[in-house]
Amino acid sequence: LHFCRQRGTKDKEDQEYCLGYPVSIFFIVVNEFCERFSYYGMKAVLVLYFKYFIGWDNDLSTTIYHTFVALCYLTPILGAIIADSWLGKFKTIVYLSIVYTIGQVIMAISAIHDITDTNRDGTPDNMTFHTAMSMLGLMLIALGTGGIKPCVAAFGGDQFEEHQEKQRSTFFSIFYLSINAGSLLSTLITPILRAQECGIYSKQSCFPLAFGVPAALMVVALIVFIAGHSMYIMESPKGNILLRVMKCIGFAIKNRFNHRSKQHPKREHWMDWAEEKYDKLLIAQVKMVLKVLFLYIPLPMFWALFDQQGSRWTLQATTMDGNFIVNPILIVIMVPIMDSAVYPLIKKCHINFTPLRRMTVGMLLAALAFVAAALLQIQIDQTMPNFPSSSQIQVKFLNLENTSVPVEVEGQEPFAVPGFDVSSNNDTSNLNIFSKSWKTIIKRKVTNGSIQDIEPNGIHMAWQVIQYFLMTCGEVVFSVTGLDFSYAQAPSNMKSVLQAGWLLTVAVGNIIVLIVAEAGSLPDQWAEYVLFASLLVAVSIIFAVMAYFYTYMDPMEIEAKFMELDPEEKKRKELGMTTKDNLAYVNNETSNNTDDKQMKI
Repeated sequence: LHFCRQRGTKDKEDQEYCLGYPVSIFFIVVNEFCERFSYYGMKAVLVLYFKYFIGWDNDLSTTIYHTFVALCYLTPILGAIIADSWLGKFKTIVYLSIVYTIGQVIMAISAIHDITDTNRDGTPDNMTFHTAMSMLGLMLIALGTGGIKPCVAAFGGDQFEEHQEKQRSTFFSIFYLSINAGSLLSTLITPILRAQECGIYSKQSCFPLAFGVPAALMVVALIVFIAGHSMYIMESPKGNILLRVMKCIGFAIKNRFNHRSKQHPKREHWMDWAEEKYDKLLIAQVKMVLKVLFLYIPLPMFWALFDQQGSRWTLQATTMDGNFIVNPILIVIMVPIMDSAVYPLIKKCHINFTPLRRMTVGMLLAALAFVAAALLQIQIDQTMPNFPSSSQIQVKFLNLENTSVPVEVEGQEPFAVPGFDVSSNNDTSNLNIFSKSWKTIIKRKVTNGSIQDIEPNGIHMAWQVIQYFLMTCGEVVFSVTGLDFSYAQAPSNMKSVLQAGWLLTVAVGNIIVLIVAEAGSLPDQWAEYVLFASLLVAVSIIFAVMAYFYTYMDPMEIEAKFMELDPEEKKRKELGMTTKDNLAYVNNETSNNTDDKQMKI
């Protein structure tokens, strides 16, 4: 009772606090933990599901994986429109979480091989059904997880009062920590669940359980979030703000084009050409949003590298020895270290480590991570065996149980392989024996009636810790800072929209991966890693230049200039309350810049 109490203000009446934080945020953090467990748990085995259950090759599995991730980050703009325009953040989160849960359940059902295994041989007889069900499930998941992404973080920020900039900044760090705590546990647990054997008629790798547990966690996330509804601060939607913004921008462009002759005087900003139809407050808010969105243009390149941890880096790990999970563990460790040790130390050294400078450093660290991945790939390639030519027969074996399985190879006498499970496709010149456990594959060549062992790759997965450490450090200083920056620089009625814009950069990054990976003709994987690293370094330089000329804004101060303050706002202004952490951004920036760099739009 001494730590948790009820405290109200004119803004947030009867708000309950615990240890200086609104009690409501604890429901939001737990909800985010469970939702991220659900998402990352499903995604941890998704590429393996494509490859070993559906039967797609590496390239198609990678393509579909990044397409799904891109959809997950394209749909946030839809969620932002719904939240800011019609339903509000709370209802948007609830309704789309229901869609999300349904998608996870469908995904789990799609992985039940017994549904179409009519002859009970352990192989689905109608793979089209399973593929269609999985695609439907993934589309619903993309709509659900993407739709709530811009709302949850912004909804958490809404729970704080204007003068609680320090607490709100800490909340975003805890919020991001909960994301990676959920990711850590899910990426540890779901592969273990997948490795179990389950089934009604025949035992197979348990993808239904690996997808079913994340579905159950999504149900928990929904229940926890609804349970805290009486404590939330819920701001009413402001109307279809995105539509108004688009119309305002369109009118400004049209009006400027119609008055392009020299006889018309120039205006300070091209958006000022909308003044004939729209009020100055909306124009000022649009200017703020456009200013930040312009800064977002280089950011997708970071995500193009970051999200390859779930595709290219995972496939790289399959060619190595061992079993190693790195990124979520490092995130859980690095977030508190950065907040409690690194950033305070930098501040004591009188270094003005502004948010945009942090993000630049994060991009460079991600580029270094891909250089490390390229160096590791070179070592892997040097230790890889020489595979048979097209004139030779290659057979893959996986040790499963103590049985002898007859193998027939065209042109060879039948022979028995003890302790191996075998399946073949229609092409008898190249038998494919698929693994139920993707981690260990023994390859042998069948040439002239003899079986020749090929030694497995001896490079351990632990070598990936270098690239994961660099990528994790980059993620912490880039992504956590970006979330906070997007909220702080957003106008009061467009926070979800700007959060969606931030998430949209992730979608564009995954599209870049598809373009480079599919259109590129690089013969070696290490060369592709170097290409991505080089592109990010170039983009980082461009972003650093853009950040140098960016001046931080105080959205509430700017908005106050264009509207008549109501009595409550006047009282807050008289009490000297400032908005969130924008003032801190302004003070940090102006203290190190020359006097001629003024706060302006």
